[in-house]
Amino acid sequence: MEGKALLAVSFGTTHEDTLEKNIAAIERDLAAAFPERTLRRAFTSGMVLRRWKKERGVEIDDVPAALERLAGEGYTDLLLQPTHVMNGEEYHKMLQQAERFRDRFDRLAVGAPLLTAAEDYLDLGRALMEVLPSKAEERAVLYMGHGSEHQANSAYALMEYAFHDLGRSDVIVGTVEGYPNFDAALRRLKERPAVRGVELRPLMTVAGDHAKNDLAGEEEDSWKSRLEGMGYQVSCVLTGLGEYSQVRALFVDHARKAQA
Repeated sequence: MEGKALLAVSFGTTHEDTLEKNIAAIERDLAAAFPERTLRRAFTSGMVLRRWKKERGVEIDDVPAALERLAGEGYTDLLLQPTHVMNGEEYHKMLQQAERFRDRFDRLAVGAPLLTAAEDYLDLGRALMEVLPSKAEERAVLYMGHGSEHQANSAYALMEYAFHDLGRSDVIVGTVEGYPNFDAALRRLKERPAVRGVELRPLMTVAGDHAKNDLAGEEEDSWKSRLEGMGYQVSCVLTGLGEYSQVRALFVDHARKAQA
């Protein structure tokens, strides 16, 4: 057969609730936008794939397995759309894996992650401003990104700059595994002595382990606990980026540009 397919590639999550609310939601929007393509799923995290198999007996394809399956089924026109936030390690791993299959398809196109071109940061900022509380002197919004040692980690500082450029100087972006870390974000917070309340939000495709534990957990080292220990009134909005229709539309737009 000759056919078209769309492979949605995600880091993955072990949380079934966030899988459905975020990754599956993005996949549904992609399927609706490309009805002529068969939609398939792949995860890039080996840890996540192993836990799904061990804990639930569910086997989810990694990128090579998904591509091998699609080639074997006779698909000739393939569009890959990652749900990654930035052009980091997982995205580049996906690219390397996909490149080995290029000669197995007549056409293989790859969409960009959420934050790639300069305009992407402003687009995401505008999308998120639709769901943020109004700007207030006594409140700050603190986003937690994943963070990485990869050079693409600079995306987080650029995202904060974009928020400020759009008029939301009350937004601070930190990361759990990169720079700016919590201490760096805290220094930015203390530059505004009038702030009494902090709203914590994940800047991640899914609100999984990091959001539930590192950001909003009750442990003493969570961002929530540390801020409360300093006297701030803290609220948490544990909504992954994939839950927002405005953000899902950006992934769809990236896929359309790749297909063009």
